[in-house]
Amino acid sequence: MRLIAEESRTGRADPIARWLPFAMMGAVAAVDLMAGPEFGYLPLLALGPAFATLHYGARHTVLIGLIAFTLCVVLAAYDNVLGHRQDNLTLASIIGVTSASVLASRRRQERERELATVRTVAEVAQRVLLRPVPRSAGPLRIAVNYTSAAAEARIGGDLYEVVITPFGVRILIGDVQGKGLEAVETAAGVLGAFREAAYDEADLPSVVKRLEKSLNRMLAGERFVTAALAQFGDAHVRLVNCGHPPPLIIGRSGDVRVAEPEDPSPPLGMTDLIDAPPRPYLLPFSPGDQMLLYTDGVIEARNDAGQFYPLIDRAVLLKAAGAEEALSDLQADLIRHTGGPIADDAAMLLVRHR
Repeated sequence: MRLIAEESRTGRADPIARWLPFAMMGAVAAVDLMAGPEFGYLPLLALGPAFATLHYGARHTVLIGLIAFTLCVVLAAYDNVLGHRQDNLTLASIIGVTSASVLASRRRQERERELATVRTVAEVAQRVLLRPVPRSAGPLRIAVNYTSAAAEARIGGDLYEVVITPFGVRILIGDVQGKGLEAVETAAGVLGAFREAAYDEADLPSVVKRLEKSLNRMLAGERFVTAALAQFGDAHVRLVNCGHPPPLIIGRSGDVRVAEPEDPSPPLGMTDLIDAPPRPYLLPFSPGDQMLLYTDGVIEARNDAGQFYPLIDRAVLLKAAGAEEALSDLQADLIRHTGGPIADDAAMLLVRHR
């Protein structure tokens, strides 16, 4: 019963695939009745069970095969070719196609069940890895939006975290080099280290040092993690950028500024290549201002013409009353720009000063 119910739900979602086997058999029957037996259209009745495997389960595919077989017998009797050698071959072909379609349908259903399990596990893993951020922290309003390019797994290598500490609200956003489970494992390690260091360390360079030490135990070869760290005060924000796209600050009047660091630092996993530790830089962040932190999946999203997403120009879309709604508007515009699924994971985190 559960299998039939699943097929029924799929049928409602895709009515063309649901009725295609019957439409094909009906069309073949109509053409055979009009054209006569000399044109030999009856073997095309095997298209019914063949198309059934695209949508239906094994039981329904067998039923459609029986309909095709019965229809072939009736039409052959009407055309006075029942029992002829060609008609026997047609019936045998319908049986063979139906058998192959049943096997293909079973494998498709097994694949769908496996995919559903993978999606469920991935969604749980993502909820553990990327915990919901606090919507409010003192005078700040915070919202996050994550779009994964891995449609089946729904999880990727982008990471973010918001921690309320005695030193202020601290935020991390980053992007792990590479894809797959290794990237997810690295992201988990970075987030775990940040959640501890953000509470313990008095300044952002010390937090970066803790992250670097943690990554050195996990990373191999030339792997790295780009990251931007922010610490918010009453009327300012302190930033450390480790090879990550710079945040945008949208002023109360709507002006957009790129929060470029004066002294860029290399990504996490490579900061030991320089002598001096990463230097934080201070920027004003007053009531009415917004800060958008994001990963490179946003600015590297391309349209059909190969043009990158113009985030600076589109930042004016962040004017909705609610922070979540504002990010949803920006995400919708990003999807319109690409005309479909994005090629890379895209995370956006919006901070508003009330």
